[in-house]
Formats: sequence, structure tokens, C-alpha cells
Amino acid sequence: MVEDTPNNQENQKRSYHYTRDNQLKIKARQKVREAEKKAKQAKIKADKAKEKVKRLTKTITNSVVTEKDLNEAPKDIQRFMGERPIVFQPNKGPQTDFLASPEEDVLYGGAAGGGKSYALLADLLRYADSSNHRALLLRRTIAELTELIDKSRQFYPQAFPGAVFKESKSMWVFPSGATALFSYLDKDSDVTRYQGQSFSWIGIDEITHYPTSYVWEYLRSRLRTTDKGIVPYMRCTANPGGIGGWWVKKMYIDPSPPNTKFVATDIDTKRELRYPDNHAKAGQALFHRKFIPARLTDNPFLMRSGEYEAMLMSLPETERKRLLEGDWDVAEGAAFPEFQRSVHVVDPIEIPRSWNRIRAADYGYSSPSCVLWGAIDWDGVIWIYRELYVTKHTSDALANVIIELEKDDPKLMMSVLDSSCWNKTGLGPSIAETMIQRGVRWIQADRARIAGKIAIHRRLQLDPVTNEPRLKIFKTCTNLVRTLPTIPLSKVNSEDVDTKAEDHAYDALRYMVMTRNIAARDFIQDARLAREKEEKYNKIYDTTFGY
Repeated sequence: MVEDTPNNQENQKRSYHYTRDNQLKIKARQKVREAEKKAKQAKIKADKAKEKVKRLTKTITNSVVTEKDLNEAPKDIQRFMGERPIVFQPNKGPQTDFLASPEEDVLYGGAAGGGKSYALLADLLRYADSSNHRALLLRRTIAELTELIDKSRQFYPQAFPGAVFKESKSMWVFPSGATALFSYLDKDSDVTRYQGQSFSWIGIDEITHYPTSYVWEYLRSRLRTTDKGIVPYMRCTANPGGIGGWWVKKMYIDPSPPNTKFVATDIDTKRELRYPDNHAKAGQALFHRKFIPARLTDNPFLMRSGEYEAMLMSLPETERKRLLEGDWDVAEGAAFPEFQRSVHVVDPIEIPRSWNRIRAADYGYSSPSCVLWGAIDWDGVIWIYRELYVTKHTSDALANVIIELEKDDPKLMMSVLDSSCWNKTGLGPSIAETMIQRGVRWIQADRARIAGKIAIHRRLQLDPVTNEPRLKIFKTCTNLVRTLPTIPLSKVNSEDVDTKAEDHAYDALRYMVMTRNIAARDFIQDARLAREKEEKYNKIYDTTFGY
């Protein structure tokens, strides 16, 4: 009960006197709150201590120990662990990055000899101390699988004493009850034998041996676990090239720079895989991927003698670039083996307005339309600075997009389009005429295929004086960068490219370089004469009437 005896002095807060019973109750409640607070703090300390003990126990008894676990352990335990033999220790660099990656889907790929297979075998052990861990590791053939099993025998029993490989099931069984199934898939259709099964870790060694992405994408439906302490992962390794190199490059290499986490994309549509709008997680990524490149120099054991490196250097150019340099842009029978991403692909720069600009296009409706914009510097080097790559665009719709993209650009010096776009099939205007009527002007491109291909070769080659190419491509022109190094030679005419390949960006580039098939000095002179001629004929003599 409260006595109503307020302090009536002005500008002061009102105060009250409590009865003795109420004071005792208030003090009791305060003591209860203090006791609850101390109990909560004690629980937090106990949980931390319990977790520390758990980590220390794991450090002493477990076979998978992280550097963080070891650093947090007492000095005596660190000395004890230091006396124990290390069964597997990753090399510094990409191999360590691969094992530490938190992304759901990671490719560790590149040059031969980088230690990819051993890293994959080690990553499988991530949750081998949990009874709910079920791993699946695949190769394409049984012979390749046998080699992988032999490698696992070298350190699995030492890492987990008591681990047993059951030959009849081709499965490792660990003391915790965790299992790792080693199997092979000779045919894509064989993957359905895992229907109804679930795995917390799925890996494929040399994934480019599979001709399509079907196996890998189907296996994703098998990746799940009910254990909240286990995070499901998919891991794969590969060398560039191979029968499946095309789709692996689309899935892991093209979407993002190396060592960068990115939202998984559909390899056909390039659409990011996100939850739909009507989902509770609308807009969030379904999962993330990462590509970690491997090089022979990452493996100090193979680099020590130099014999393996010498063997790789002796290979034919295509195989050498793939297996020694880890180059994913090299294709078997590639039309432009001189293309190097590190040389010809550059970061965007601000193009000076004084550089002359040209536009070239290859039109398609069901097939992609590709429009390229280039700027020519005073040394005659073509800089491809913009790309438009679209499908299902009519000629007038394409013209509207081009107009929008060029609204702040200086005037073009030249614009060329596939000459077939002037063909008419009826009484109406042709594709080219429709775009010209919209305000997008063109002239017919030089379609000489062999001469055009040779012109591209010349521009890709390094100038003997400057040691620089005469063609540079902004890395934002993703489709040209993606298709130019992989477009194959024709099987009918070795002097031409395969016209059945994805050649839309190549054709647009060919039309562009054919407009510049002259020396830089002549080009500059021609450009000046063209400007003078344009100024002469476009000069306005009467400002009232505008002509």
C-alpha cells in the first residue's frame, strides 16, 4: 500500500513513501532478479566451458583437427598434438581454400598435379565423426575408382583408427558409424540407382568426364540430412577440357571470377537460381557456388624435382595450356589458340570521345542477335567496349534497344550489318530497312569468311614492337569472351570455323575487323577525310529552314 504524501515543492519530482511490507517485497523481487541474472551468466559460462571441453576432447581424440581448434587448446594439449603424426596437411593456397570453403557447391579445378584428388578425399572426412554422415564419391569408370580407393587407403585408417573398407559394398565405415560410398557411373542413366537415397556429402573426381550436367544436377536431389549439426556439401574436381568441359565451364567458370562466391545459375538461361516470389524466402539464393583454380605450382612436392613440370611442358600446345596452365578457354581444335584471357580481356576504361567508334551486328530471332561496339585508338587498336546479346527481338525491337544504349554516345563513324538482312521475302521492308527507318543506320558488312578469320588472327597476335594485341575486349562483353576462344574449326574446311557452333559474337566481330582491314595510319587519314566530308555536306547554310 502507498501513502499519498507527495512532496509539493515546485519544480521537483514527486516522491512517495512505501510501507515496510512493500519495501520488503521490492527487495525480495530485486534479489530474485539478481539471482536469475547470476544464474543466466553462470549458464553462459557453463555452456562456454562445456563447448571448450568438447573442442578439447575433439582435439585429443578426433582425427580431424582445425588450426583454430589447436590454437584455442592449452599449451599441454598443443604439445601433445604436436607429438602425434599428421596424416594429411593441405598445401597452403588453393588446397587449403578448398577445404575451408563454406559454399554449398565448389569446383576445385585447373592444372594437373595441384593435389585435387587428395583434397577431395580429405574434404569427405569433414563430418566423419558424426554417425549421421553419409558420403558418396564417384568416378566415371571402375579403373579410375580403383585408383581413388587406393589413395584413400593411404591415410583413412591412420586418420580414423578402426575405419574399415568393406570390399563387397565398396564403402568405408568409420568408428562413429559414418559411411563413405565409393562408386562409379559409366552411363548417365546409371545415376537413377541412387533414387530414394540421401547423402550429406557428394563428390565427383574429374567431373569433366561426364558429357552433360545431368548426373551432377540429379545428384543434387539426393543431397540432404536431418542432422542439424551437418551442413550438406557438393564438391568436384576437374582439369580443363574433356568431353564435359563445355558445361563445367558454363556452370563454374563463366558466371564469376575465380575464388569468388556467386549465386548458382542455370547453365542454359544464365538465370540466377532464387526462391520464387510466393515463397517465404522470396528472392534469396537457392545456393551458392565457387570456382577455386589449381596450378602445378601449388604442389611443392611435384615442383621439387621438376620432372612432372617438364613432362607437361612437352605436351602439344592445347594439352599444355590445359594441364600445365589450367586454361579453361582452350578447346580441342579451337580456331583461335592465340587467344589469352589475361592478354586480350581487359577491365573497362572510359573511352575517350575523340576515338572513332564503329558498330557491327549479326542478326537472329530464334538464334541470338549480337551487336558489338568498338572504339579505335590512335594506334589502330580496336577496343570492344559494349555487347548486346539477345534473342526473340524483332528488327524494330532491336533497333529500339540500340537507340537506348547509344543515347549518350558520340556519333558513330561506321555501322555494319550482315548483308543478308537486306534480303526481302515479300513486299514489306527488309530487316535492315526496318532498323534504318527507326533511326539505326547500317551498311552491308563484308562477309568474306576466310579473310575475316585471318583479320581476327592478325589482331589477336602480339605486335612485335609494343608486345600488345591490336584487339582488346572489355570483360563485360561476356558472350564474346566466352565463345571466341572455344569456337572450333570446321571439319569440312580447316580455314574456316564451324558454322554450327555458337558463332554469333564471332560473326559480329568478323564484320567489325573487316571494316578496319587497313593500316592504322591510313585509317586515321580516312577518318579525318570522312569527318571533313560530313561537315561539308551537312553544313547548314540557312538557319531558318535548316539546310
